[in-house]
Amino acid sequence: MIEGIDFYFNEDGLMVFTEAYHRKRGTCCKNKCRHCPWGYGRKKGSVPGVPTSVKSDKGDG
Repeated sequence: MIEGIDFYFNEDGLMVFTEAYHRKRGTCCKNKCRHCPWGYGRKKGSVPGVPTSVKSDKGDG
């Protein structure tokens, strides 16, 4: 692992894995990682590149 590419240390001194590291790993660990490329743990529609539904099932009228 290479610091600055695969991980960095945050302001609390904790190691944070980057999106590049997660992509190299190849699977989601389901720990709600800050840079998860699969968007695990985020609200639907908040992940760039992942389409949201066109229209909600709850009718507007």
